[in-house]
Amino acid sequence: MTTNIDTQLLGRDVSFTLSEPWLAYWLVIMRLAVGWWFLHAGLDKFLAWPFDASWFVGGAAAGTSLAPIVTLFSGDAGLALVNIMVPVGQTLIGLGIVLGALTRLAAFFGAFLMTFFYFINGETGGWAHGLVTGELMGLLVFAMIATLGAGRVLGIDAILARTEFVKNHPRLRYLIG
Repeated sequence: MTTNIDTQLLGRDVSFTLSEPWLAYWLVIMRLAVGWWFLHAGLDKFLAWPFDASWFVGGAAAGTSLAPIVTLFSGDAGLALVNIMVPVGQTLIGLGIVLGALTRLAAFFGAFLMTFFYFINGETGGWAHGLVTGELMGLLVFAMIATLGAGRVLGIDAILARTEFVKNHPRLRYLIG
C-alpha cells in the first residue's frame, strides 16, 4: 500500500509517495544497526573487564556544562555504580532494540546516554568541526526508533502489544513500540 504525502515545507508545496513496506524495512534496518552498535559497545566493555569510566566522569566531564551532574559520580561509590551501569545499560539497550523488546524504553535510555556523550565529547573538542557529530546522529536515530514504534515491526513489541496484560494496562504502550 502506498500513501501520498501532501504538505508544505518552508512555504513550498511538497508531495511524495511513501510505500509502507519500504518504511518497515527501513525501521528494521535502523533498529538492527543501532541495536548492534550498543550491544557491541556493552559486550566489548564486559570482555575487557574491568571497565573504568573515571576518565569520562572525572576527567572529560570536568569543565563542561554537565560537570555538576556527571562529576557527582566520580567518587568511589558513584564511580563503582557507573562502571557497572554503563556496560549493563549499553548491553540491555542494545538487546532491547535488536529484539524489538520494550523498544521505546530502550531508545529513551539510549538517547539519554547519547545526550551525555554528545555534550561532554563535544565540549571537549568534538565540536571543532561542527555541532553535528556521531553522538548527535545516534541521539536522532534513537528518537526515530522511539517515535515511529520500530519495535512493532518484526519485533517482540508486536507480540507484547497484543497481550491482555498490555490491553488492560494501556500506559504500557508507551514503553513498547
